[in-house]
Amino acid sequence: MMESVVKRYLPWVVASALFMEQLDSTIVNTAVPAMAASLNVTPLSLKAVVTSYILSLAVCIPVSGWIADRYGTRRVFSYAVTIFTIASILCGLSMSVPMLVAARILQGIGAALMLPVGRITIVRTFPKSELLAAMNFVIIPALIGPLLGPLVGGLIVHWLSWRVIFFVNIPVGLVALYLSHRFMPNYFGEEQRPLDVLGLVLFGTGTALLSWLLEIFGEHSLDSTSVGVLFVVAVVLLATYVWHARQHAYPLLNLALFKIRTFRVSVAGGFITRLGIGALPFLLPLLYQLGLGLPAWQSGLLMMPAALAAMGMKMIASKVLARLGYRRILMVNTVMIGCTISCFSLITPNTPIALIVMLGFTMGFFNSLQFTCMNSMAYADIQITDSSMASTIASSLQQLSMSFGLACGLLITSWFLDGLPQTNHPAILSALHHAFVAMGMLTILSALTFTTLQARDGENVSRAKIEQ
Repeated sequence: MMESVVKRYLPWVVASALFMEQLDSTIVNTAVPAMAASLNVTPLSLKAVVTSYILSLAVCIPVSGWIADRYGTRRVFSYAVTIFTIASILCGLSMSVPMLVAARILQGIGAALMLPVGRITIVRTFPKSELLAAMNFVIIPALIGPLLGPLVGGLIVHWLSWRVIFFVNIPVGLVALYLSHRFMPNYFGEEQRPLDVLGLVLFGTGTALLSWLLEIFGEHSLDSTSVGVLFVVAVVLLATYVWHARQHAYPLLNLALFKIRTFRVSVAGGFITRLGIGALPFLLPLLYQLGLGLPAWQSGLLMMPAALAAMGMKMIASKVLARLGYRRILMVNTVMIGCTISCFSLITPNTPIALIVMLGFTMGFFNSLQFTCMNSMAYADIQITDSSMASTIASSLQQLSMSFGLACGLLITSWFLDGLPQTNHPAILSALHHAFVAMGMLTILSALTFTTLQARDGENVSRAKIEQ
């Protein structure tokens, strides 16, 4: 396949899969209250439906790079799209929460292979001088998912069964499968390294246990002693993995890449920032539907300004980065995100819709710039031979941070709700307000992690077009 043809169509291939994943996530979040009513459970108890998906991503992504290197990017990407589509059908056919959670875990496994392998292929295909433009091109079509998802989900829930929201993925999955067979290059790893099975067990078990503890904390399903013991076990497992990775010739996640400053700050610093952002996709529909009493379709409409703003920012992000640089943008923009998150605590039933729309637009604008910076800077100083490993590490920690952020946001909400019924609009509105303030303050503090960047860090990516 000619290189020019690959470069022309590959971003569309990856964007189609990312569109499907983003559409699914936003539709599900909008439909949570309706799903809870149908399955006779409380809305907050359905956090397992969301966290199980994110957690399966975090646990399974670490092997995605190894699988792609061994079996080829085209084959793995195609299988991943197939798994995701089949799992979507199973979600729609689920008759109980455990069945839905199991199907969502399978969906997460498909996404865990689909998204990182797509990113690996982009990084291997485009030189660093073209990488930022290619990534932005992938993201812009994919942002149509968050743009349409809330509205489509709200309309489906309003007029049809919530089960239909999962069947929307079928035609999108078929299109992504066709495009991957036609235009996805089939890259293999330069060396066939063995799979670090012990590392996978240590890292996967530790992260899964830690996320589960965050999910059930405060629900009184375990006594404090058991929670403390399990927390220590999770930390020991992760610490053991760090020791193991330093001794192993072919570790699951090569921690030596963290010696590269731009990669370390982007991934580790971005982890803390994403904690604050991670809860928003789940908390905002609850704010609009349970706190303000709006129907699902109106809630979906209120989620759209953020996606519109994100698409607009992607079109100018390259110029903004070239002018201001990564360090300045990340330090200031992170604080702006934290302040915007905190502002959602001021929303009440008396707040004008225009102000809510403006706040959502502002959030989408700053979030989009933040993710563009963090995602592109991660590869600024990475060698092409390490691109697969770098993508695996970055994707793993991104999903893990979103999972932890979601769990923390719901934990704070449940804590301040203090057992009151979730049909009590003033009570849940107050609890959600506390959650937005806490997550906003955490995001503001995370700006300190970007102070270690130097002024010229990442210029080979951000200023590439200017220097050519």
